[in-house]
Amino acid sequence: MAYLNATAVLPEKLISEIQKHVQGETIYIPKPESAREQWGVRSGARKLIDDRNALMKSAFKKGRTIDQLADDHHLSVETVKKIVYSK
Repeated sequence: MAYLNATAVLPEKLISEIQKHVQGETIYIPKPESAREQWGVRSGARKLIDDRNALMKSAFKKGRTIDQLADDHHLSVETVKKIVYSK
């Protein structure tokens, strides 16, 4: 994460207001809820995991055992159970 100097991006009045509450500290200003993305959306990791989970559910319905799926996907048996039994 790159840090910005407040004087480069904020108006002086706003900086003065902020300085009433904090000075010389690093503060994080979060994105609004409407601008947030779910984990992995930007990188594509979320889609890969969703696709893998769908494949595992399908294989389980076709008779593949939980132990076999755990070995196939290098996951714990408990993790596979959570995936195949989820809605």
